[in-house]
Amino acid sequence: MDIFLDVLDTFILDRCYAFLSPDPTAILKDGSLTAPELNRHVKVYYPLQPSKWAEASLWKRDDLSRQALSLYLITWLFAMIMYLLGSLVLYHTLFDKRLLRHPRFLANQIKLEINQGISAIPTITLLTVPFFIAEIRGWSKLYDFTSQSPFWGYTLLQYPLFICFTDSGIYWIHRGLHHPLVYRWLHKPHHKWAVPTPFASYAFHPLDGWSQSLPYHIFPMIFPLQKVAYLGLFVFVTMWTVLIHDAEYLPTSEIINGASCHTMHHLYFNYNYGQFTTAWDRLGGTYRKPKGDAFMEAKPEHGKIEGKRD
Repeated sequence: MDIFLDVLDTFILDRCYAFLSPDPTAILKDGSLTAPELNRHVKVYYPLQPSKWAEASLWKRDDLSRQALSLYLITWLFAMIMYLLGSLVLYHTLFDKRLLRHPRFLANQIKLEINQGISAIPTITLLTVPFFIAEIRGWSKLYDFTSQSPFWGYTLLQYPLFICFTDSGIYWIHRGLHHPLVYRWLHKPHHKWAVPTPFASYAFHPLDGWSQSLPYHIFPMIFPLQKVAYLGLFVFVTMWTVLIHDAEYLPTSEIINGASCHTMHHLYFNYNYGQFTTAWDRLGGTYRKPKGDAFMEAKPEHGKIEGKRD
């Protein structure tokens, strides 16, 4: 996020903040003459000079409130684009349209999913910003280049390590959200969609969606992670969240927790809590093998593990 912030400050945000909160004592000057620490994150990769507006606002770049607002706007916009565009593309390409005739598909469901998703994203973003603040202020273990990795081979190891750590964390958080003490208040809104579409991927209660994203943000606080890998994984997990709701049942892997596995969770409630793999479901006794086309005749089934659906 620090690199993105440098770039957006240079091309867009510096001028916006200078307009909203101008510094009457500031003198506009060529970017090369501004404070040398500006754009220090992106300069590691490219010698991008700050704009002449870089110091023209009372709200300086290192101001905590300015950073928080900028990160909020960036994250909110990114999440909205990824959610709506990704869901739209998958709906018109991979989504199994037979589900629209499923007996448990709700009237106006897609509109309801979109409304809930759009409503949840602002709060999820607000709760996520502190993690990004920590990252740009150097409180994480993110690093720039392969040469800075802890040891040889870690550049490749970081990917499966990230998947394993987050898959485990999300499994236990997700399973905990099915506990009767919290399910009705937090997770039940997402299970309104017994037969989800890609638009259900963000149709959560905000605290539900945020809690399940925690492992992604905790990982770089504990483990080293290259910034380029972090960016790629951030895009990947965002799209994966949409993909497991796309109802494409052709891949029936018993290892990967794809859409077929996740739809079993929506239909039968107390199974397949995992995010990427079925490993923790198998260890925890909560794995249920996808049923193929039998999902079209699926009937409601009350929970037997952490409580009933309602």
